[in-house]
Amino acid sequence: MVRQRIPLNFFGMSFGLAGLAGCWVTAGDQGHVSDVVGDAFLAFAAVVWLVTVAFYLRYVLSKRGAFGADLLDNVAGPFASLAVITPMLLAAQGVAPRAPTAGRILVDVFLVLTVLLGGWFTGQWIYGPLELDRLHPGYFLPTVAGGLVASATAAEVGQRRLAEAMLGLGIVCWFILGSMIMARMFFRPLLPAPLLPTLAIEVAPPTVASIAYFAVNGDHADIFAAGLAGYGLLMVLAQIRLLPAFLRLTFAPSTWAFTFSWAAVVTTALHWNELGRPAGHIVYTYLLLVAITAFIGGIAARTVLALVRRQLLPPGP
Repeated sequence: MVRQRIPLNFFGMSFGLAGLAGCWVTAGDQGHVSDVVGDAFLAFAAVVWLVTVAFYLRYVLSKRGAFGADLLDNVAGPFASLAVITPMLLAAQGVAPRAPTAGRILVDVFLVLTVLLGGWFTGQWIYGPLELDRLHPGYFLPTVAGGLVASATAAEVGQRRLAEAMLGLGIVCWFILGSMIMARMFFRPLLPAPLLPTLAIEVAPPTVASIAYFAVNGDHADIFAAGLAGYGLLMVLAQIRLLPAFLRLTFAPSTWAFTFSWAAVVTTALHWNELGRPAGHIVYTYLLLVAITAFIGGIAARTVLALVRRQLLPPGP
């Protein structure tokens, strides 16, 4: 019996919730909020990840070749990487502070899986047929998001040299893939509606790179950090022009593409806010936290509503 299909982009839910948790953990580390809130969001993200993994495994084990077909899908395949990237965040921020050895082991296990999967995707994109019009910002996930999140988490568990290597992996892949994806965006037709939310991922590479660099470099502002911030600001402003397209969208699981991307923007802003400490910086911290929590909370609520109405999952086999 073939079970209900679980699309790979469902892993974006736990990824987005982990990003939200990262905002609160950052504010907690800065001493502005209680650590309890960040821990609660980490636990919630872990539960959502486990449930998604369980249902996805039930589906692929019920249908021969389903997993291979998902990985070879030139549109949805890159989202598979979120299944191994998310646990790195959860282990570094949720497990390592309480059990350093266990946290480090979990980070290393999922870091290796992330790099292996990123290598497989890179080889597949070189070897297999790939059409330019199928490129979308989700292609950043396996190697750019994977490398940069690996860098940040390795630094958080005290593996600085590994963190530096992963930072290089993520940034070089960002430059290579970013040029191709941007060329597709500039010179080919607009993405179809189901993929339009992935345009929000364009704000993620400079902001996640900033988070990783701060983790490696010890929250010091320098020319490289400022350069990342400058490009990040450009990408955030570019999203304003995309608002008309975003506002026409109907809710779908792909809406979760907005969540981690904007959580990374907020986390980066929290770092710069704390470094600069402008007048009213604590108020800015709370405003940023309220805004991102309301935004992701609204998407989560809409997801629950779609699930209750049986509109979340694709049609059964």
